Amino acid sequence: MNRRTLIKALGFPVVTVTGALGWMTAARSKNRYYDGPVSDHFDGVRFFTPGQPQDKGLLELARWRLQGGRRDWPESFPSPFRDKPPAEVAGLRSALIGHASFLIQVAGLNILVDPVFSEKASPVSFAGPTRVNPPGIAFDDLPPIHVVLITHNHYDHLDTETLGRLWQRHRPKFVAPLGNDAVIRAEHPEIPVETRDWGGSVELGNGVTAHLEPAYHWSARGINDRRMALWCAFVLTTPAGVIYHIGDTGFGDGKIFHGVRERFGRPRLAHLPIGAYEPRWFMEPQHMNPEDAVKVLRIVEADQALGHHWGTFRLTDEGIEEPPQELAVALQTAEIPEDRFRALRPGEAWEPSA
Repeated sequence: MNRRTLIKALGFPVVTVTGALGWMTAARSKNRYYDGPVSDHFDGVRFFTPGQPQDKGLLELARWRLQGGRRDWPESFPSPFRDKPPAEVAGLRSALIGHASFLIQVAGLNILVDPVFSEKASPVSFAGPTRVNPPGIAFDDLPPIHVVLITHNHYDHLDTETLGRLWQRHRPKFVAPLGNDAVIRAEHPEIPVETRDWGGSVELGNGVTAHLEPAYHWSARGINDRRMALWCAFVLTTPAGVIYHIGDTGFGDGKIFHGVRERFGRPRLAHLPIGAYEPRWFMEPQHMNPEDAVKVLRIVEADQALGHHWGTFRLTDEGIEEPPQELAVALQTAEIPEDRFRALRPGEAWEPSA
């Protein structure tokens, strides 16, 4: 039985496993996305996170799928919110579109992070995780978009169909980690993408700069491209304060979060993922749970945290409402007020208090 047949036998669509949550072979081959010098996190073919676990294999995937414990999700989980953002914000405003997609409005710039407007987090329309709620901001209600930031190339974060629509309508600046320009250009060769390594930065205008910082995660779009494109978190230095956006990460040893605090100071706002974390033995290296996210909040000392990466695409075993419930418990245990770390629903927006 070959790998593809076994994946189907286990009940996973191939595109889901190889895309949003998948496993890949680790055989060395030529990198199809990036050709650059060896570094402390690039071996000449694949990127890696120094000192952190890298890949899980087929046996571990089978163990996860066969052990049971996957909670049911409803077919529909509508959000009570629907946002129609202003055309411009002089200060700071952040709205969750859904899953890990945000519209950040700051200093007159409109910035999208990991925009996904498609119905499925998948390369095909007939398989893969399906939205259980529509985008909290309709595509036609978006203000003029100046910048699009991409954290990594998993299908629930990099949606080439949406990127093409954004380019046709808004002609924004695209910024992504190394190798992701090739992923985007394969579908849309007309889109220019500025790429940077960890520690790199791109000036966005109006006093706003995007800095690419490490995350404990990985990347893949297909069966043989695991970790061939880099992944990152973003720190935005702005006139309204520091914004720390993490698309996906495990907690690991916590060093990367201490590094952000030391380099950039205390963030005004942190976007922290709180979903797609069960079972822990499988997901812990790559996805934080709410308790981990609260640890990050305490390390970086953000004034405000907003929780995302839950309640839109079913990727893992936890129930649809477990992330905010467990976040509330973790905040109470840490003696942090609930309003300092809010689990957002699609279409819900946050602005600093006057």
